[in-house]
Amino acid sequence: MDELNGIITQIIQVSPTMKVFRIAPDGWDLPDFKAGQFCALALPGGTPRCAESTPEFEDIADDKMIRRAYSIASSSRTKEFLEFYITLVHSGSLTSRLFSLKIGDRIGVGKKFVGMFTIDQISPERNIVLVATGTGVAPYMSMLRSDALKRTGKIAVIHGAANSWDLGYSSELDLLQSINSDFKYIPTITAPDQEMTKWNGHVDFIQDMWNKGIMEKTWGFKPMPENTDIFLCGNPRMIADMETAMEVDGFSEWHKKKNPEGQIHAEKF
Repeated sequence: MDELNGIITQIIQVSPTMKVFRIAPDGWDLPDFKAGQFCALALPGGTPRCAESTPEFEDIADDKMIRRAYSIASSSRTKEFLEFYITLVHSGSLTSRLFSLKIGDRIGVGKKFVGMFTIDQISPERNIVLVATGTGVAPYMSMLRSDALKRTGKIAVIHGAANSWDLGYSSELDLLQSINSDFKYIPTITAPDQEMTKWNGHVDFIQDMWNKGIMEKTWGFKPMPENTDIFLCGNPRMIADMETAMEVDGFSEWHKKKNPEGQIHAEKF
């Protein structure tokens, strides 16, 4: 990685602890990548930490580069910038510094884009359910902004968070649903009592919604291994519970070599 080879061009405050960052490459061209992949972001230890941060677990030298990998939310066809949807970890080394940055500040961007959490290997006629909690929706936004909606199968996004203001990209996902009959957006929150106004949507954990037949109610048929692939990204407990729930119906975890016919695709941080 070159040192600080990117420039912050846009920051959107989604909630008190979540932001969307757009970063433009400076002096280099973004390489080709697949929607759903990730790359590293980096800042030197001497970068100031944000006011909301809490003490770090270790002392970091000012000249040491702190690197972390983040899923890309922007389209794989966009070459002007990369977009990331990131949660503040108050005691974290990188996000506490990242959240202090302003438009025009510089940041390091890794030039190697990697990851197998992609839909390019799935036949276009198969249905896809994209399941996320929190910022786990980021790779799905890249898929939807790239070529996912050109598929012939149905697509649904189930996105869970504590509160409605943590449901990043909800307006864009609502819009996609309104203009594409084969796309469904299913948001759910788990702390409706904290809402500023009445929440009329789902209030279950995602795995409970799945077990109650949310997709049968949405699509009119039950997703099964012979017609549907499931993507999971976010809270490890959600991923584990969803895997358990889907195994009852015969779904198995995809693996490039060990199980290339598997239908569960999990991004485990």
